[in-house]
Amino acid sequence: MKKCAIFAGGDVPERNTEWLLRMLGETDLIICADCGYNHAKRLGIVPNIIVGDFDSYTDELPSGIEILQSVPDKDDTDTLMAVKHAIELGYSNIDLYGGIGGTRFEHSFANIQTMIYAYQQGCTLNMYGDSDLMIQGADDGDVIYRNRGKGVYMSVFALSESVGIDYLRGVKYPLEDYCMVQSFPIGVSNEITGETAKLRINNGLALIIITNK
Repeated sequence: MKKCAIFAGGDVPERNTEWLLRMLGETDLIICADCGYNHAKRLGIVPNIIVGDFDSYTDELPSGIEILQSVPDKDDTDTLMAVKHAIELGYSNIDLYGGIGGTRFEHSFANIQTMIYAYQQGCTLNMYGDSDLMIQGADDGDVIYRNRGKGVYMSVFALSESVGIDYLRGVKYPLEDYCMVQSFPIGVSNEITGETAKLRINNGLALIIITNK
């Protein structure tokens, strides 16, 4: 399956550089959303496409790279523009770097909504940074989440009004036949206790956040 990487303007931790470059080596297309191009320059990466209204990236744009420029007064964020363009080009597996953090929390929240948009289009959009963010729905069946390093926190949140959980196993606080609701963060800061955790959902949409200890 072809993979697209998108750089947005949030945080891309420098300590993850070696891992990130390995991930990009398995990537078929790289798109930068506006000032996400700064991350590509720092990493020595030449993107295939740069999109945005360029209200936050004000330096000279490179030559020899496809530029898709929009007007500032628009409905889509620059990141959503990049995701839509990737989908139009036939990519259904998308990794987003710089989608969280930075000085504008509203953009982090907007990018979680962008993950929902991609999921509704039949695509997988994961966000990577200090934490890894993924979406899981009822059609995904059993999904395995892996432990690593010195251990991880695994948080599960209801994106829909409620999420029916058949089971969450392999964690410090397991759940069985549980209805998780949007207004109660019972799933925050769980811990994977072995090599893997397994989550199965029967309805609704959940946000999964994996954070190193």
